[in-house]
Amino acid sequence: MQHTLAIIGYGGMGGWHHKSIEEKVKNIRVKGAFDIRPEAMAKAREAGLHTYASVEKLLADKETDLITIATPNDVHRPLVIRCLEAGKNVVCEKPVALNAVELEDMIAASRRTGKLFSIHQNRRWDRDYRIVRETIRSGLIGNPYFIESRVQGSRGSMYGWRGYKQNGGGMLLDWGVHLIDQLMDMTPEPVIEVSACLHKIFGSEVDDNIKVSLRFGNGLSALLEMSTNCFINLPRWHISGTEGTLVINDWSCDGEIVKLSTDAVMEWDDDIVYTEAGPTRTMAPRPKHTTQRLTLPDERPDWSEYYMNIADTLDGKAELIVKPEQALRVMRVIDTVFAADEKRCGISCEI
Repeated sequence: MQHTLAIIGYGGMGGWHHKSIEEKVKNIRVKGAFDIRPEAMAKAREAGLHTYASVEKLLADKETDLITIATPNDVHRPLVIRCLEAGKNVVCEKPVALNAVELEDMIAASRRTGKLFSIHQNRRWDRDYRIVRETIRSGLIGNPYFIESRVQGSRGSMYGWRGYKQNGGGMLLDWGVHLIDQLMDMTPEPVIEVSACLHKIFGSEVDDNIKVSLRFGNGLSALLEMSTNCFINLPRWHISGTEGTLVINDWSCDGEIVKLSTDAVMEWDDDIVYTEAGPTRTMAPRPKHTTQRLTLPDERPDWSEYYMNIADTLDGKAELIVKPEQALRVMRVIDTVFAADEKRCGISCEI
């Protein structure tokens, strides 16, 4: 079945949604767009889209059954509810809301109207993340107990409206929502403790350099770091498991897995070992025959698969992958991160 989509908010991400769907998703047609900015409307027309004079005109278009909302974060809630109540299915850009209470209102509207509602958590289709998820699911490095996930840059302050609190800007709501969503997708066990350090290096309104620590009910601990002022990057992922270690250095997915050899037994010498760290047994290099080096799993996902799933769900052929209830769990963690930073201490919870 062919679905017809309109976009509210034709900025950078709105244009990306249009291009991605047009190039790769055959059963969704992007018909038009609305934006409050004349220059964005002109850009939409140049891209071949019909432009609506208002949100009311867009919602009155009976041909359109699916709306993508790609506006600043502070207007997501009213727009999502308005579109759902107009009988439209809705995809909302992340973060779907400024807090969990706002998202609860949206979910209630979706249930009340019976319309599809999903959040564009596209980074579940990132290649680096899929490599990590497959490695953990396969048990290749045993049970993970430390996960470090980082996104680091050095270009300074947040860009555009993302630098303003009233618009829902800041690093936690920009990139943090992605990294937390990835962890939630891999880990069904509850988050039982949250601590955070949210720095405002380049302004007084929003966080721009942050570290978040999460502890899960199964013993897993995770450190998430997002920086705009880092000039020597650490690995994108570093994961310690009971049987090995995984590292992914960068977005190109350069990395490796080092794991225990199946038939190797670790033996200790009675004599002290002299190393660059000084005399030590514990930190001496491990004998090479006790480990093996493996290449990373070959994962090749594509962001357009998100919209393919939306269309298949509307046609009754699939189950929604990014569910609003999953996003609610993420938003509750984010609310707790803000609270932990404000209190400057860890917060016990069950999310």
